[in-house]
Order: sequence, then structure tokens, then C-alpha cells
Amino acid sequence: MAHSLQTLLDAPIIELDCIDSTNNYAMRLIDADTAQAGLTIVATEQTQGKGQRGRQWKDTPGESLLTSIICCPQCSLDEQFVFNAAVAVAIAEVLNELYEGWNVRIKWPNDIVINDRKAGGILIENVLRGNHWSFSIIGLGLNIAQTEFPAELPFATSLKLASGKDFSVKHIFERLRKNVLSKVGASLNGDVVMKDYNDYLYRKDCDQKFTDGSQEWPATIRSTGSNGMLQVELADGRTLHYNHGVAHWKWE
Repeated sequence: MAHSLQTLLDAPIIELDCIDSTNNYAMRLIDADTAQAGLTIVATEQTQGKGQRGRQWKDTPGESLLTSIICCPQCSLDEQFVFNAAVAVAIAEVLNELYEGWNVRIKWPNDIVINDRKAGGILIENVLRGNHWSFSIIGLGLNIAQTEFPAELPFATSLKLASGKDFSVKHIFERLRKNVLSKVGASLNGDVVMKDYNDYLYRKDCDQKFTDGSQEWPATIRSTGSNGMLQVELADGRTLHYNHGVAHWKWE
């Protein structure tokens, strides 16, 4: 059942000093049947933050926005990537309005890039009951105030590094939560969502190197389809479609 935006915004916000993972906490609420659409968890620190494909999201306490928003998707299971794309667009839109000197992009499939550096990541976990899409947990980690990153993260940035300005984590959280819920709290128009997503697509129509772990190759990024596959064009003119996790992005 669809909820009004105000109903979603009025859902509880649980603020935590430290937690293993806001997504894990949200999943525990769902398992305990105490979750509701719009309920949001925000933490100052995560000890086991989750990234894509089992990677760990590392944060410095108090310097990142670490949050998970529980939603009841108003679309079918075959529109899961459209839902993901709508979330990424909602986040990019807010950041694009915060500072005019930023070039905000979405790196396929759902990293947030500012000025060619990764500023945040999205991890969406779904709860299915039979053929019914019951809940979606939208996890977001966004670097806000960091001025240094470990050597193993040479392509990371923060809002402060990318602008020289200080930003309120609370203010950004409120704006992002509202825009995300306004996007995904109602039915989605897949064509509109994917157009917006591809307008933000990082390195669209540019050459990019990919790797499968044993070899690497260049391809020109063209677009992302509603099924989540990245369409690229090889040097010989062939068009290929990559699944996330099969072809990996190579940062340079």
C-alpha cells in the first residue's frame, strides 16, 4: 500500500552512537516485525559497515553520514534496478544542489562520485516473502568531513575535500531522506527514472577500462538499461552488456 510522503517522513528515526551496520539493524527490525515504511536508522559509527559484494565500508566516527531507510517498494520485482536507480538519482540531485562547484555523477551501478572521486556508496538489500517484495533497506554511506583517507583508497573524497566547506551531517541527512522517500514512496516511471540515471551516469560516452581479474580492456560507456546491465561499445564496434560483478571498473 502506498503511503503519503508526510506519513513516510513521520516514521521514526532511530539515532545510534555505534552499531555493527545500520542495514543489519534495519534487517533485525524487519525480522522482528517492528519495521515500517520510512523508518530510518542513522549512526555515528559502524564497526561492520557493508559495501557492495561483501566489501566493508570504512568510516571515521562522526565524519560520515551512515544511514539505512526502510521502504515498501511500490513496483514489481522485475523493476529492482529501476528502484535502485531512483535512489541513486535522489541522492545525486541533493548533492548537485549543495555546491555549484561539484560535478556529481553516479558510477555504475550505485556509487556517488564527485569530481572524479568516490564520495559515497549505496547498498540496497531486499526482503522477499514468496513472490511479494515486502521491504527494501536503502543503506547509504556518504563521506562528509574527512580530510584524509587511507592509502588503499586513493580515489576517495568527502564533501569537505571536494569543496573546502563544512557541511552539517544532520542537514544533509534530512534533505537526502526526504528526497529518497519522495522518489521511491510512490510508483515509479521506469523510463523517466532511467533517463535521469543515465543523465548522471559517470563517464558516459567516454572510454573506461574494465577488468575481469585476469585481463583488462577499454570500452566506451553508452548507457545502463532498466535491467541494470551496462551497455558499452568496444573498439571494434561491438556492443556488449555487462552485469555488475562480472566486469569490474578499473580506477586510474
